[in-house]
Amino acid sequence: MSSAKPRPRWFFLITPRWLAWHAFAVLAAWGMLWLGDWQFQRAEGGNALSWAYTFEWPIFTIFGVIFWAKTIIDEYRSPGRAANAGVGAALTQVESMALPTGAHTPAGHDDQADADPELAAYNSYLAKLNSRTAKS
Repeated sequence: MSSAKPRPRWFFLITPRWLAWHAFAVLAAWGMLWLGDWQFQRAEGGNALSWAYTFEWPIFTIFGVIFWAKTIIDEYRSPGRAANAGVGAALTQVESMALPTGAHTPAGHDDQADADPELAAYNSYLAKLNSRTAKS
């Protein structure tokens, strides 16, 4: 009877999903550095605009590496929760942005609807849709 030894905390780094992420990060960094070198070659050849891109691509590479490292750190600090935390936070934020009942009809707006019959018809249509949604 041997008890299974728990996996090390860093083990997630060698799962297929994370290996694919590492491969993508390496290829993206290599590609951006290659593009920076290509722009440097063009800049030396006389293309003045390429000087800006010569320095821009390595900066993009640094941002990509920082993002890659932050994903690893976030997952290491809260294993399994990093992927689901963003979804929950986004839903909470959307729910908090929901308008209160009656917010779609501001006070004093009826006089404007009387002046424009198309607007009055559209508002009536929206009110019908809202009442159907409220009943469901």
